[in-house]
Amino acid sequence: MRTEKTFTTHFIVQTGVMAALVFVITYFRIPLLGSKVHFANAMCLLAGLLFGPLSGGLAAGIGSFLYDIIGGYDIIQCLITFVSKFIMAWLCAKIAYSSGANAENKIKNIAASVIGALSYVVLYMLKTFIYQRFVYGLQLDAACAVMTAKLPASLINAVAAMIVTPIIYVLLAPAIKKLRKT
Repeated sequence: MRTEKTFTTHFIVQTGVMAALVFVITYFRIPLLGSKVHFANAMCLLAGLLFGPLSGGLAAGIGSFLYDIIGGYDIIQCLITFVSKFIMAWLCAKIAYSSGANAENKIKNIAASVIGALSYVVLYMLKTFIYQRFVYGLQLDAACAVMTAKLPASLINAVAAMIVTPIIYVLLAPAIKKLRKT
């Protein structure tokens, strides 16, 4: 019986390169409707589609964590970002790779992107509520008002990720698969 290592050099390199891409893409923001659209969530979902649940999840979490650390956020928020971005990419990949699909079913990839993006919105809103209510001590109505103010930008970013991720995946997947064979 042959056992394979999970953390091969290839695994570490692909995870690290994708984490770096997530980190860099997070800096690019487009002003829209009083908020900013970014493609960081699309990169997190793309990590899951390209590299599967573990490598994709780690790349999404590590890249986003590093962005937050460098941005001066406290360690708890950075860890929450790591976990929520990991879950988004992991969930996307679990769906895309389920039942032997190996992220080759376009409909499943779109569904995976939608569910992954929406899962992040839910996690981000939950984090916002907990921070506003229990860390900053806002009353329930004020905490809900902050959530309501943040929801449109979160949904815009989610929709952008849902649209962009499957398109970029179709463009990059053949090259990535070719590299895996060499």
